[in-house]
Amino acid sequence: MDHTKHQHHEQHAGATNGHDKHAGHSVEMFRRKFWLTLVLTVPTMVWGEMLPHLLGFTPPAVPGARWIPVVFGTSVYLYGGWVFVRGAWGELADRKPGMMTLISLAITVAFVFSLAVSLGFEGMPLWWELASLVTIMLFGHWMEMRSISQAQGALKEMAKLLPNTATRLEEGRPVDVSLSALREGDLVLVRPGAGVPADGVVRDGRSAVNESMLTGESRPIGKEAGDSVIAGTVNGEGSLRVEVTKTGDRTALAGIMRLVAQAQQSRSRAQILADRAAFYLTLVAIGSGALTAIVWTVLGAPVAFTIERVVTVLVIACPHALGLAVPLVVAISTTIGARSGLLVRDRRGLEEARNVSAVVFDKTGTLTLGEHRVVAMRTAEGITEEEALRLSGALERDAEHPVARAIVQTAADRGIASPAAMGFQAIPGLGVQAEVEGRTLAGGGPNLLKKLGVAPDGALVTFAEEAAAKAQAVIYLVEGSRALAAFAVADAVRPESMEAVRRLHEMKVEVVMLTGDAQAVADGVARELGIDRVFAQVLPDQKVEKVRELQAAGHRVAMIGDGVNDAPALLTSDVGVAIGAGTDVAVEAGDIVLVRSDPRDVPRIIALSKATYRKMVQNLWWAAGYNIVAIPLAAGVMQRWGLVLSPAVGAVLMSLSTIIVAINAQLLRRARL
Repeated sequence: MDHTKHQHHEQHAGATNGHDKHAGHSVEMFRRKFWLTLVLTVPTMVWGEMLPHLLGFTPPAVPGARWIPVVFGTSVYLYGGWVFVRGAWGELADRKPGMMTLISLAITVAFVFSLAVSLGFEGMPLWWELASLVTIMLFGHWMEMRSISQAQGALKEMAKLLPNTATRLEEGRPVDVSLSALREGDLVLVRPGAGVPADGVVRDGRSAVNESMLTGESRPIGKEAGDSVIAGTVNGEGSLRVEVTKTGDRTALAGIMRLVAQAQQSRSRAQILADRAAFYLTLVAIGSGALTAIVWTVLGAPVAFTIERVVTVLVIACPHALGLAVPLVVAISTTIGARSGLLVRDRRGLEEARNVSAVVFDKTGTLTLGEHRVVAMRTAEGITEEEALRLSGALERDAEHPVARAIVQTAADRGIASPAAMGFQAIPGLGVQAEVEGRTLAGGGPNLLKKLGVAPDGALVTFAEEAAAKAQAVIYLVEGSRALAAFAVADAVRPESMEAVRRLHEMKVEVVMLTGDAQAVADGVARELGIDRVFAQVLPDQKVEKVRELQAAGHRVAMIGDGVNDAPALLTSDVGVAIGAGTDVAVEAGDIVLVRSDPRDVPRIIALSKATYRKMVQNLWWAAGYNIVAIPLAAGVMQRWGLVLSPAVGAVLMSLSTIIVAINAQLLRRARL
């Protein structure tokens, strides 16, 4: 395990602020240079020596025709090729010779040699090869930057989620103001269909808000007074009055954008490997070019042929695709994750997720809602579960006890409308009593039954004993001397937890639950979900020990948590996953942050990790592997059999590999999470 994992966050800036081959460049610049260079290349090819010879045509006779390739070829070098020469200076200044150095070396050698021949040196000039080489290289760079720009476009799309203005209520009157004018505590009106301008809490109104752009959850989320809303989400058909709690850089959307940008820049192990491979490939290319020059010179080949071989070797070995192989996959996988509610803080965390063999869930708030609900119920003969919940919901509506609130909330969750209760009164230490639809009802625990002298039937007694064995609270609904129903109340399991555990088992991952609750409570949840191993009655400071215990047994551990006391365990685990709905401390400790409190996102992280790694490996093989065949061909080892690659063909092959790598990376978007 990498125990220094938690230091990576601080190192990102230093790791990514070094030389960038595209610093100061833009998609538009390469597009513009490509098209103009293409226009300049056409006369170079038409009045050059090679193309007329190959195609057997005579170019139009014009005054000074022999200087046309010289003028246009030089223009191509100075206008189109200078961006590579400037990039090479940057690489050499950083002592990191790479693809810009190779391209620059190739086109400069071709330019100097062709100029010398045009001024009287014996040989065939390489003007058309030079021009076509620069044109193809510009096209390759244009496609590369376009791909990366598209991959990082999610950040721009996120920025567009925010409305341009907000409607602030000033003394009850709506006034349109800029977002920068909003302050915490302001009351804003969010009209139907409008974007939410800042994070806040609903003070009045009811609506459904579409949060899919931030959470990946397609179903609109109901909002009413007391519920929180997130900047950038879209209001539905209702009108909301929202009190602003966070603005500008402090909103959840701004935080997500920072995490995405940081993750796209963070260096993974695969990126470091690719950079090292590109560096060594540059040295191999320069060495191969020098060896090619020496061998052909010793063999007495014409200077023009030797120079052409050297230029072709330098071009074809250019580690251009290698430089694109990993960053493009990184950019795409990070934005896919962000759109699905999976925010990658540290690339290494996502990279490591594919090797996870055990997932440790903190129970409360992660596998469970962290709120009490009716988890099971039994009714007496002649009364349905729905009727029992309807009556109990009415009876308990005004009660303050958390268990009473659990019954009311469960009825609401199931869409059961409860009637009004009359004459409500609390029976201290025992329960509540009220009149519902003319019936005198009471609700409470076993002590209430003793007080009222009620003996429940056998089925209810058995049910209560089973619930007590699981450390669940039991509440009875009583009418007169008869118990109508018994409700088992406990921290409710999230509806999504079952599917999350099932998917992890399909991936051959062991599922472990960690909780401070009693063993009986933990075992009940584990049985319901099919969890493999349970650590119960674990104190907060013991969570790290349990994670290390699993690691000592040979597991690669992912820890899923949401509380302050989970932070040390998140840092100790191989992959720390913080539930975004949890505390800021937990979020800062996690490698990956889940925007939603949905455990199903955990297997999706592993699926994204595996798909990302697959694409990286495919791209690295394609980017570097073809050189094994291409460099010898470029050097002319097959010349005896008439198989010789020209610099232009070398440039086509090199650019083709770049484009294939870019397309292959884009296919990651089809990965099923």
